[in-house]
Amino acid sequence: MPLIPGTNDRSVEPARIRLAAAVAAVVTVGAGLGLRAVATGSVAKYGGDALHTVLILALVVLVAPRVMPLTAAGSALAISWGVEFLQLSEMTAELSQRSAVTRLVVGSTFNPPDLFWYAVGATAGWLVHTSVGPYPARRRTGPS
Repeated sequence: MPLIPGTNDRSVEPARIRLAAAVAAVVTVGAGLGLRAVATGSVAKYGGDALHTVLILALVVLVAPRVMPLTAAGSALAISWGVEFLQLSEMTAELSQRSAVTRLVVGSTFNPPDLFWYAVGATAGWLVHTSVGPYPARRRTGPS
C-alpha cells in the first residue's frame, strides 16, 4: 500500500518532502518562541538547544529531501556541535558582542551541557523523521 494516496510506489517526490521540512522548520521556530514565552531558566535554555538541532535537521531535509533520517540527524548534530565548539574561539566571542545576529546564530559562550541537549534534539528529530518519512524497507540479499 502506498504511503501517499494516489502514488503507485513508496517514494515521495522531493517537493512534498521539502514542503514537509519547511513546515517542520516553521513549527520548530514557533515551538522555540513559545518555549521562551512560557519558560525560563534551564527549561528555556536547554529546550531551546534541543529545538535548535531539530531546526537544523529540518533545514538539512529541506536542502537534501532524500536524506536518510540517521544522516540528517547526524548532520544536524555535527553542525550544532561545530557551532558550540566555535564559541571557544575569542574571535567568535568578539563577533557575538558586536552583532546580535551572530549572537543568535553562533551564541557567545561555550557550555558543555549544550552538547548533550543537541544530542537530545537530534534524537528527537531522528525519531520524528523516521516515523513520518517515506522510507522503503531495505531489501535483504542473500540467505536470511
